[in-house]
Formats: sequence, C-alpha cells, structure tokens
Amino acid sequence: MLGGLAGGALLAPALKPALAAAADPRATLLSPEPWTLTPGEPLLASPYGLPAQAEHDVIRRAARPPALPGSGSSMTPLADLVGSITPNGLVYERHHAGVPKIDPDQHRLAVHGLVKQPLLFTIDDLLRLPSESRVHFLECSGNTGSEWRGPSGLPIQYTHGLLSCCEWTGVRLSTLLDETGIAPSAQWLLAEGADGAAMTRSLPLDRILERALVVYAQNGERLRPENGYPLRLFVPGFEGNTHVKWLRRLKLIRAPEMTREETSKYTSLLPDGCARQFVFEMDAKSVITRPSPGHRLTTRGYYAISGLAWSGRGRIERVEVSADGGRTWRAARLAGPVHDRALTRFEADWQWDGGPAQLQSRATDETGYVQPTREALVAARGVNTMYHYNGIQSWRVGADGEVRNA
Repeated sequence: MLGGLAGGALLAPALKPALAAAADPRATLLSPEPWTLTPGEPLLASPYGLPAQAEHDVIRRAARPPALPGSGSSMTPLADLVGSITPNGLVYERHHAGVPKIDPDQHRLAVHGLVKQPLLFTIDDLLRLPSESRVHFLECSGNTGSEWRGPSGLPIQYTHGLLSCCEWTGVRLSTLLDETGIAPSAQWLLAEGADGAAMTRSLPLDRILERALVVYAQNGERLRPENGYPLRLFVPGFEGNTHVKWLRRLKLIRAPEMTREETSKYTSLLPDGCARQFVFEMDAKSVITRPSPGHRLTTRGYYAISGLAWSGRGRIERVEVSADGGRTWRAARLAGPVHDRALTRFEADWQWDGGPAQLQSRATDETGYVQPTREALVAARGVNTMYHYNGIQSWRVGADGEVRNA
C-alpha cells in the first residue's frame, strides 16, 4: 500500500539500522580507503568531461538491429537518470539514413516559397539574431508502441526510451519569417533535412509560428551530430519526426505536401479502415522509472516511487500513483519546476509489505486530459498501429522483490 512519511515516522524503521551504523563513533577509527592515499588524476585528464567509470553501463541502447544501414533508433536509459534533464550524450536517436557529416561553415538554411523575400541564412546569420532558451521534452511518436498489444515484458529503456528532455536554444521561427515576410496564401510549412533521406514534414503554420524554434544548441552546448548539428527545427509538444534535424530548407506552402513521412509513415490505421493523419501533439503520459523492470526490492519497508510525466498540450497538472493495479489512487508530489511541454519528475511514498504489488501512474495535464488505460485506448483506436500510445503502464512487483513488465 501507499503511505505517507508522517513526519519521518515511517521512514525511520526502514533506515534505522543503517543510520545507527553511520552514527557509531567507532566509524572514525576506520582505515582510509586506498584512493585517499595517493594523488588523483591530473587536471584535464579528459579535456571533455566523461562519466565516472562505475557508470559505464548507463548508455543508449538499440531495441533491435537496424532494418537498413543508417536507419534505426537508440533509447535513453530513463531508469538510471535523475531529475528531468537528459544529458546530451544520452538523448535518444532516430535516423532514417545515418548521421551526415556537415561542415557548419558551408551549411545554409533556405527560407522560400510563399514569402515576400526568399533568404539564405548561414549559421553566423542565425547567431546574430535574438535567441531563446526553453526546456522541452522530445518524444518519438513510436515511443511505447511495443505495448499496444499488451505487456511486452521489456524494461523501461526499450518501452519508453524514445524520450528525452533538454534546454533548447535557438531563434524563433517567427523571427526568421519576419525577415522574409509571409504571403497571405501561406498556410503550411515544409521542413527538410540535409540527411541522405531528405527527411521532410508538412506543418500547419498557424499552430507552430509562435512556438517553434530553429535550434543550434542543447543543454548549453552546440547540438550533437546525432541530434541535428548544426541546425534542427524544434516544435514543442509535437511528435519527434516533425523536429527535422540537419535543417536545410523551410518552404511556405498552401497545403501539406503529402510526403512519405506523412502518408505511408507516421499515420495510424483505425479499426474502421480510416487513418489518423497529421496527429501532431503527444498526449499526456507518465511512467514510473524507479522501481521498474530490472530493479529488485531487497527489503520490506519504505521506498520512494519516482517517475516522469509529460504532455504535448501544456504543463502537467497532477500525477497519481497506484500500488494495487489502479483500484486506488493517491496524488504524487511534483518535484522541481513544472515547465510547459517538458518532463516533470514526480515522487510518491510507498511502504512495501513484501507481497505482490502492481505499480501504475497516470498524468493529468492543464487541459484536463487524463492519461487513459490501455483498454480505453485500444477500444478507441484498435491495435493496427504503433504510434501515439500513451496508456497507463504497469510494473508488477513479485514477492521476491523482482520488478517486471507483466
């Protein structure tokens, strides 16, 4: 069952032996550890900082071998992260034709089509313009698609790992279009990347004009090559494939171009044979990251349940946690700042009694939308898709303490 701390009364029994040992005055007589007896590594032993060697297993992983060379994805290790910001080296990847090696001095961004004055921007041109930094999540529309037909048995890195959150820095799309002007007939925007697949997406101009950024930095440094260096489009709250990487062209158009990535791909087939097309926003979603599959509870007593919640339609308003498979729910704490269209860390107190449990979380965003059950989602959309799955996720805790996706 879930339980509160009640001024520390519930926490004390679980941690009392460890705290008592730490307070033992004889601890001051312990011999120093070997690493305290010799000088450490010199300054700039690694000019670009690296994680501690003990964290060598906290890496991105691919769920399966790529279908084609250069095509595939790698997942963020959500269970091993804290807070809500994803380090640049762990931001998930999704590529259609590999990562191009772009010379930033030669790269150009063309803005053309239904504009009053077509322009070609260099990176230096963009750096001269007013910049803006915002914290937002980035999620592939196929994230958690493995769960459409029921529990996959996979750990969280493979179920939810096409998800990251960073501080993104760049120029507002509206600033660039102020420079070129917008023709009255322009209703959509076509974005194209400079990769071998020439990734292209059509986007409704009125829904993104004041929100979208042309970004050149994340988390205080220039974009990594696998995340779009030197430029990418960023559309907060929209599915990941619309955040076109290696951005080379923005064309204002009257109507969507019906490219491959918005017809044969990134559409969802419904039970009646119709398809959901141009479904951009990622709906409210949450997941418990600790404990999660791969973890084992080692002792009865207090555990802090921790997880992430997010919504492509605004801020997270509320997160609830259940330890009995959704029969009862209790409000979790929202830890840290709650940004618009960003990952929000939540926590809830839990007393594990040593018996089986089923952990779940559900998010509510500021529009009032409540994360649905898998059953409700399947009833509405069927199972002939892999996109935009946001059903409540369950982790089962066995009497042996092992946590499974089951």
